[in-house]
Amino acid sequence: MFTSDVYKKRRKDLHGKIRSGIAIFIGNTESPMNYPGNTYHFRQDSDFLYFFGLDIPGFAAVMDFDSGKDQLFGNDFDMDDIIWMGPQPSVKNLALKCGILKTAPLAKLDDTVKEAKAKKRKIHFLPPYRGETCMTLGSLLRENPCQMKTLASQDLIKAVVSLRSVKEEPEVREIEKAVDIAYDMHVNAMKMCRVGVSEQEIFGKIEGIAFARGNGTSFPIILSINGQTLHNHDHGNILKKGRMMVTDAGAESLLHYASDITRTTPVGGKFSSQQKDIYEIVLKANTESIKASRPGLSNRDVHIKACTVIASGLKELGLIKGDVEDAVSAGAHALFMPHGIGHMLGLDVHDMEALGENFVGYSENVRRSDQFGLAFLRFALPYKTGHVFTIEPGIYFIPELIEKWQSENKHRDFINYSKIDRYRSVGGIRIEDNILITEKGHKVLGTPIPKTVEEIETICR
Repeated sequence: MFTSDVYKKRRKDLHGKIRSGIAIFIGNTESPMNYPGNTYHFRQDSDFLYFFGLDIPGFAAVMDFDSGKDQLFGNDFDMDDIIWMGPQPSVKNLALKCGILKTAPLAKLDDTVKEAKAKKRKIHFLPPYRGETCMTLGSLLRENPCQMKTLASQDLIKAVVSLRSVKEEPEVREIEKAVDIAYDMHVNAMKMCRVGVSEQEIFGKIEGIAFARGNGTSFPIILSINGQTLHNHDHGNILKKGRMMVTDAGAESLLHYASDITRTTPVGGKFSSQQKDIYEIVLKANTESIKASRPGLSNRDVHIKACTVIASGLKELGLIKGDVEDAVSAGAHALFMPHGIGHMLGLDVHDMEALGENFVGYSENVRRSDQFGLAFLRFALPYKTGHVFTIEPGIYFIPELIEKWQSENKHRDFINYSKIDRYRSVGGIRIEDNILITEKGHKVLGTPIPKTVEEIETICR
């Protein structure tokens, strides 16, 4: 945990944004794998972590915006717990760690909510993403649990997004710790990227590093020689000569802050001329996008810049034709890069996505595009000092998408379909780094992870 002052300040800031009613924060519970006593690795709710810091299952809290008081609800551990888990701190002592003086058993939460309802007070809560949280909120509010997402408080969502979006210095330090763990994960993956090695073996090695040095992975590892599938979680292939291995993997620090790094490595450690041609375009899109990042520039602007770099590079190879800016404006480049340039990063790898992407990355003045590719941009607003983002351009040769567009004669004025077959074997290439927006520009977080052709080939040797 951070010091209690950190959590007290965060809650004070939230009190300053919402003037009436109460807010219920439900911490996560243990989730069984196959029977009640055999649970998945516990992960606390990120908003509960942000405001209360307690990384323990079975807690809830209420913030009263009228009185300015906060209360923690939880049960003290009994002797059975101590026998299996060892001595445990009291709820009162845990509350003091996050700067709360008032505590009550978990069962009393129902009485608190019932009293607020009887007085017709506004009850705020964030949209739940776990079934058990939906059930708990439904029971507390005497509402249909299936309605909990739609009944969530937009005022609370917007207030929490405004606070969590700008990272404090201790948060940035935690993210850098997570990036440094990812450094070891990715360098090990590069060294293991040899003909005959299984994806499963590399996956197991780098996941082990995440657990050895932090709190595990920040999302399920993407590691595949079929990198043209953007989120490929299958690890059943044997590495073969002539293929590229996409490794999209990040770690959590011990306080659950995330990193999210992608590197693409040629199997055997040596780029072919075709692989190098495509890789250098993606690398330029990555480095040029990072260089451009600064306060006031929007993530949408950076996305368009990356797409323009990619379209220009593909034009030099003969895959795209015509005016590059017109091609990007029409969305023709999305055949090769159908996703956004990046997303916010923090306690969640897609930070605050559970609160709703449009609340995080869009506004009443900035609406999401319906154009293929650009519609997948998660964040389109201007950067602010303290934002942390991923920058992750890519080029992919997705057979099904190529065949669909070709059969529809889509963007024939911009796409030279006859030249694509030469590069299909490249599959997919993505390069991703994590940056902090600073007052004067940006900072790439963590120890620099090899990404030039020369650096990667040297590591692999």
